[in-house]
Amino acid sequence: MINLTGHNSKGKSFLAKCLLMSLLSVISFFQAEAQIAYQNISNKNISLGSYGRAGIDWSFENGGSIGRRLNLNNMGSIGGRMEEQDYLEVAPAFHFKPKPGDSTQIFAQMRLAMYSTSLTSFGNSSSTSIGGLAFALPEMFVEARNIKGKELSMWVGSRLYRGADVHIADHFYFNDHSGQGFGIEYKKTRFAAIFVASTDTSATVPPYFYLNIKSGTPSAGLRQRSVGIVEHDFVMNESNTITVLGEFHRMADADSKTKIDTVERVLNFPSDHGLVIGFKHQYELKSTLPGSFNHFSLRYGTGIANGGDGGVSRTWLTFGAPDTTSLSFRGAYSLALVNHMVYNFSKKYTLNGYVIMTSSKGAADTNNKSISYFGQEVFNKKVDFTVGARNEHYITDYFHLLTELHYSQRQDGTNPVASMVKFSIAPVYVPTGERDTWARPHLRFVASLARYNDYAKETLYSPYLQSVGDRRWGYYFGVKAEWWIWN
Repeated sequence: MINLTGHNSKGKSFLAKCLLMSLLSVISFFQAEAQIAYQNISNKNISLGSYGRAGIDWSFENGGSIGRRLNLNNMGSIGGRMEEQDYLEVAPAFHFKPKPGDSTQIFAQMRLAMYSTSLTSFGNSSSTSIGGLAFALPEMFVEARNIKGKELSMWVGSRLYRGADVHIADHFYFNDHSGQGFGIEYKKTRFAAIFVASTDTSATVPPYFYLNIKSGTPSAGLRQRSVGIVEHDFVMNESNTITVLGEFHRMADADSKTKIDTVERVLNFPSDHGLVIGFKHQYELKSTLPGSFNHFSLRYGTGIANGGDGGVSRTWLTFGAPDTTSLSFRGAYSLALVNHMVYNFSKKYTLNGYVIMTSSKGAADTNNKSISYFGQEVFNKKVDFTVGARNEHYITDYFHLLTELHYSQRQDGTNPVASMVKFSIAPVYVPTGERDTWARPHLRFVASLARYNDYAKETLYSPYLQSVGDRRWGYYFGVKAEWWIWN
């Protein structure tokens, strides 16, 4: 027995050896774990990207409530996105090696998205909370690029298949073909097919299901919308590129009969189709610092391909009401115009501006409200317009000052125009010390002030007004972080 409290030198020596051996074992264990972690992080077969924003916001209304978005309803982030709530994307990619001598790049990518279904912040919510966290998997696809050294790639799966966006409005425009399908790209040409199906009975788009009674028992069967897409880039010179776009949408006939006329008319409507054409001009501007550009796009969709509303531009999100006689969207249309520019004047200042205009109409014979599928009443026409700009002043490498000015208006049906003017100011700490408008992460303090016209004020036409009531002015304060990193 070792006397730990006595003066037995042998006991003390033995105890010291035991403690030393234990300490060395612990150190060796953590060294091994650190080596394993390092190997995982540096593994060339795995890469990881992420986009996220998180922070807090507040209001002095209603006893100190959470800050609300000031933008007009049905326009999402168009009109400024600094008031957006917490959001997270994590995008791991798994890289595969082809046989020796083959330069094909092969990877499988997925994207995990997380957001709160209420205004609750991430730190005070979970998946079991009321109005808590929601999880989504918008991407899970496999792609092979540079197949055998050729300018050829193929992909299959669910993919956020889209081009440039107006970042300060979080608006992916012109060719947002995100969905589940497959595609082939060869040099400057891209072919893709997207297939859309849903059992959402609250949606106002043509239903993607029908009443199947061929088995003898009525049951809901899914019907897909097939979207064929082709794009081609014409490179005029180093500074000018023109992209042309074409889409064909088709929904097949349910080919099902039922004695219940009302059910048949709602669920078993005939086949329908739509077309989209568009072009985009990309002009790389000469400036003191590289990265300046102006992008202009114009797109026209018809029939069931007249989608694009609520801040998104996907053409398969059909807008408006059908013709209640033919149960089709024949005659429906949508015209979308976007101009986006970034100009780096110097190492002290960058200007980022945009114009977005969308005019859409459904197939009903009215400009106001009409009955859609399942008896829902929806607006059959809308026009929205926004112009906005962000000024980024590089005060120092680490301290930037953002100021934004936006004007938005929207007219639903024959209602009066709702409009808003908003000014935002955000001092920003940039830990990377880069004088670049795309540098991240950002740590921001955000203050915004909005003025609404009479109609927007009286109809509570924004999330902020719906919270505080009939007001001419709205405001927002927040402290926010935003980051992105891609491998």
